Amino acid sequence: MTDDAYLFLAMNADVWQGTPLALAGELECLDTPAVRAWFTAQGVNPASAVVRIIPPEQTGLIPEDAERLPVPLSEEELERVRRATATDRVAGIEEELLAFRDSKDNRDGLLRRALAAGVPAHRIVELSGVDPATLSSASLD
Repeated sequence: MTDDAYLFLAMNADVWQGTPLALAGELECLDTPAVRAWFTAQGVNPASAVVRIIPPEQTGLIPEDAERLPVPLSEEELERVRRATATDRVAGIEEELLAFRDSKDNRDGLLRRALAAGVPAHRIVELSGVDPATLSSASLD
């Protein structure tokens, strides 16, 4: 796994291939000479429907033959990319996990729902602030 997100060109509209860059919002890296040069070399602009972005933990999903470019993102930008990439169900649970930091109401229920929705354990810990041991406790089984 890399620490960089990736921009890439998705040429097959029949299968899911990353998140359209437009859904991630403005990213600082788009103003760098390297990224501007990559867009020019590819003959596309950032608003093109074929330009996609994917967070570091999902780079294995990039098609092998896709033109790609690693891009560093701030924590806030990376969070936006992850949310844009998440399904509606996962995104909703992630919002609840973020809100959970301020409340302890129904902790176990929320954690069970997050796991059932497919939110990875590391994301649950990151978003909710719970101790990782809490996720493996007998109360969640």
